[in-house]
This record gives sequence, C-alpha cells and structure tokens, in this order.
Amino acid sequence: MMNRVEAFIAARYLLSRKNLRFINVIGFISIGGITIGVAALLVALSVFNGFSGVVTSLLVGFDPHLRIERAGGITGVEAADLERIIGHHPAVMATSPYVSGKAMLVAKGFNRVVYLRGIDEERIAGVSGLKEKIVLGKLAFADSTSRGGIVIGLSLADRLASIVGNDVMIISPYGFETALSGIGQPQTVKFRVAGIFESSNKDYDGNYAYVSLRAAQELFRMEGKFHGIDVRLNDISKAEDAKEDLLRALPTGVTVSTWYDLHRTLYRVMSIERWSAYALLTLIIVVALFNMLGSLTMGVIEKRRDIAVLKSLGMPSRRIVRLFMFEGMLIGIAGTLLGVIIGLAVLYVQIHYQIFSLDTNVYIIPAIPVEIHWVDFVSIAAASLGLSWLAAYYPARRAAATLPADALRWE
Repeated sequence: MMNRVEAFIAARYLLSRKNLRFINVIGFISIGGITIGVAALLVALSVFNGFSGVVTSLLVGFDPHLRIERAGGITGVEAADLERIIGHHPAVMATSPYVSGKAMLVAKGFNRVVYLRGIDEERIAGVSGLKEKIVLGKLAFADSTSRGGIVIGLSLADRLASIVGNDVMIISPYGFETALSGIGQPQTVKFRVAGIFESSNKDYDGNYAYVSLRAAQELFRMEGKFHGIDVRLNDISKAEDAKEDLLRALPTGVTVSTWYDLHRTLYRVMSIERWSAYALLTLIIVVALFNMLGSLTMGVIEKRRDIAVLKSLGMPSRRIVRLFMFEGMLIGIAGTLLGVIIGLAVLYVQIHYQIFSLDTNVYIIPAIPVEIHWVDFVSIAAASLGLSWLAAYYPARRAAATLPADALRWE
C-alpha cells in the first residue's frame, strides 16, 4: 500500500496533462534516448552474433572440433593407443589422423605455396566437411597414371589454371636444402587433380590442398608417423569439457586444441569489435540518462513545495526517496521496454524478409545475418535499468533532504 502511493504520485508527475512543461519534455526525450540506445545495442549485438555464427560454421565445416598433437609427431602405434582412449569419451563421434605442412604446387608455369594435408580418404568424412564440398571430380587419391590424386580448392585451381584431370607438381620443402647447396635436386612428385572443392572460405579455397596420408608422409619425411589426430564431437558446445577430460586421460606431452583454440586470434578480434560496439552504443543510453538526471533534478526543485507538504503530513524521507526513484525507474522501464520491442521488430523483419541484403557476387551470404541470444536482451535490459536507477538516485536523495520550513517559508 505504501509503495502504491509513491508510484501513483510519480506517475502523476511524469504523465500529468495539466500543462506540458519543459521538464516533462526532457523526460520524454530521455525515454526516446534510452529506447534508441537499447534498440541499437540489441540489433548490433545480434548482427555480431550472426556474423560469428557464419564464421564458425565455415571454419568448423573443415576444421575438427578437437585436434590432438604432440611435439615431434605421433607414431602409428601411439596413434592407435590415443584413438582408443579418445574413442571411450561419450562425446566423440569420429577420429582421423593427419599429416600437414607447407609445400609448393606448380602447374602450367604457375606456382603457389599452400598448406598440404595428408588425410585418410575413408575416415575424413567423419571429422571434416571436405567430401561434401567437392564441386568437381571426387575425393579419390588412388590414381594409376601418377603418384596419386590431389584435391584442391576452387580459387587455387583458378590460380594454377588447372581442372580435374590435370597434373600438378608438388615440391617438398625438405628437398630445398640439397638443391640450394648444389648437391641434388628438390624433391618433386607429380599428382593428378582428382577433385576441386569450394568451401565459401577464401583462405581454404586458395591455400589448402589434400593428398593421401602415405603421400604426405613421404613428402614431409614422416614415414610411419602423423602430425596429429582430428576429432569430431556429437555436440560442438561440449568441446571445452571434452578437452579437459581428454587432457586428464591422455599421456603427458599430448596437447588438445578446440576449434576455438585453432582460431583464437580471429575470435579475439571479433570479441574486441563486439565489445567496442557495445561500449560506443551504450553512450547513447548514458547521454539519455544524463538528460533524465537533469530532468529529475529540475523536477525536485520545482516540486519543493509538494515535497514540503508531503513531509508535513508525515511522509518520511525514505518514502520521498522512493517516490522520485519510482519516477526515474518509470522513465528507464518505458525506454527499455520500447527499445526491446523495436529491436525485436527490426530483427524479426531482417530474419524473415532480409531487408538489408548483400551482393552475392561479393559476399558468401545473401543478407546481413542476425542471431538472437536472449542473454543479450537480459543483460542490456538489466544494464539500462541499473543505469536508470543510478541516475535517479541523486535527485531522489536531494528531494529527501528538503526541509519543509525552508520550502514553505515564502509560500
């Protein structure tokens, strides 16, 4: 009952139609500022979430959820033991060993340094989306007319002027030492293009090539050894937990990296951009709250006579504080609520009608992606209401300090 009195008076002060004063106008401007700030924050963070989701889907489409490595490589026997331990984890779906390194591809007078990966043709589909991304040819490394087949990205194929069936030469980096000293020739091996993939990721399409495990082991002098083991989980969100479990179960010296660890720098930059946008857009709300603080402070000065009367009637100071806190919170709640509604409306329209489209000749997606995370809505609403409470506190305390005798002296 006591709270209802303060709330009623606060609402009358804010919404009174008797005369629209300058103070009331500032209050409504404050509501508008909070609304714009909250809506802009929700839309901006949802767009960042959308782009992060697109990036993650592209990266994880080719990269494993976990990668097991050890300095110096992993022997075949050790790999079998590690895969047995890894396979006991309930979240693990598939594993596949790999060999990886840099090499030069040469074809028709063109050359390109690429990341060359040796993979198991039969098991790669379990840990990577490479097989699904083949657009020309097929994922097949056996070839009787050459040393073996090779699968390259679409952009790389364009730079090498090569299509399925063409031969390319791979120059191993381990042959350059003898070649530079004049003792021998660099190690070169001929491969035939068996397939071309398109991942919608320029880095992969232009800088990655895949050959068989045995061929990569010979090129990188890793006979009988692997650089690591790729692991696929049944749920990507379990990657961190699975990493901790495997680190406890695997032998000392073995490292486990999650998909996030493999691209930590990229995600760190995206996180900095996200929080920078959050900080800048929060300034809109802060400016609106300064307007609210000024509006409430002027309101306290104008309502000194009302405050004095209320105190004379026996209303204690704490209820005076509560009264003006209610008025400030009404402004904060109204602005936050309107901001959330407008933000949701904009996001709904973008999700279903894609009004902010992108040029598909330049971008891999047809429209600006958005992804709604309800934790963002809750945190932004909580931050807005918390700042509103802080902005209302000083005027409320000032109102409570009003002395009835001084306020009524000249009335």
